[in-house]
Amino acid sequence: MSENQNEPREYDAVRGGQSSIPLNAAVLGGIPGVKSRLTSPIVEVRIAALSEALKYGEAGLDLIMQALQDESIQVKFAAYSLLKDRNEKKIRRELQNYFATFEFDVITVDAEGTENSRIKSFAHYFPEDLGDGVVLDMVYIPGGTFMMGSPITEKGRYKSESPQHQVKVPTFYAGKYPITQAQYQVVMGNNPSRFKGGKRPVENERPVDYVGWSDAVKFCRKLSEKTGKIYRLLSEAEWEYACRAGTTTPFYFGETITTDLVNYDGKYPYGAAPKSRGWATPMDVGSFPPNAFGLYDMHGQVSEWCSDKWQGNYDGAPTDGSSWETGTNNYYRVQRGGSWWYFAVICRAASRYDNSEGGHGGFRVAVALAVPSSLSSL
Repeated sequence: MSENQNEPREYDAVRGGQSSIPLNAAVLGGIPGVKSRLTSPIVEVRIAALSEALKYGEAGLDLIMQALQDESIQVKFAAYSLLKDRNEKKIRRELQNYFATFEFDVITVDAEGTENSRIKSFAHYFPEDLGDGVVLDMVYIPGGTFMMGSPITEKGRYKSESPQHQVKVPTFYAGKYPITQAQYQVVMGNNPSRFKGGKRPVENERPVDYVGWSDAVKFCRKLSEKTGKIYRLLSEAEWEYACRAGTTTPFYFGETITTDLVNYDGKYPYGAAPKSRGWATPMDVGSFPPNAFGLYDMHGQVSEWCSDKWQGNYDGAPTDGSSWETGTNNYYRVQRGGSWWYFAVICRAASRYDNSEGGHGGFRVAVALAVPSSLSSL
């Protein structure tokens, strides 16, 4: 035994996940230490251990792949974040085995709305069982940086979309669709929508009973209680980032939209797109093509509530993707996306408008599953 009291002793080693480490103790290191911490009951400890596992080559990668079977969806997605860009065949196979995926076409159009490309893509998601045969699909949105707002050259832009500014958005998970009437019914016990249909978005764009911002917040709270996860509305920055899905054009389809791609008032097109009759009612979710993240109906269908207080421009806006809650305006909140009865210009990715908290609209939910920002960038 060493006589040097500053050197760790064999019985000083402690298991990862212990809330405090005794003075002069050594944390169990190497692959044994990573394995030990991966058995911790604390989710954050297991996630941190995954990042450390990368130091240990093939053995570390094997541990990360094993974590794809973890009981915690947080740990699963942390493991996915570390593996998603690797090309080893065994890793690609494991990702497909342990994560639900769906395939879709990513469509772009020219300035007149004519399709000019169609590319196959896929996205990862997890299904949230709400009971009574109703499922909420939550899609993985990788973190990243984007320019929020519209450039001064964009046709039809409003002053409230200025100034353009860079925002860094952490990884999160967003509803594949706006919340449907069936989902609202099973969580809230009622369906105030005017145009009934279980697969249609919950809404009341011309309401008798409102689906207001406060109703959307109540839905998120009840959903959180039901599932044990923290569901919430998307922040305005998250919403635009998720809508754009890496694009910089007015719409994620390109310079314009048509009623084959988006549910809006076709009598008032954008740019050089032709006029059309439109649909004149909310449609079933999934009736129109998604963006590159696999999210549907981000343009048109129903206006979507965001969590933020309304601000007249972006002066002083957060740059970390968080909800903008400063200021004294507690009555008006942000809406995004346009609607089935709005003009095309209002359906742009950068378009933003306000409504009173008791106003009307639909919404989409988000959940952040405690994946550290250090992982989301890997």
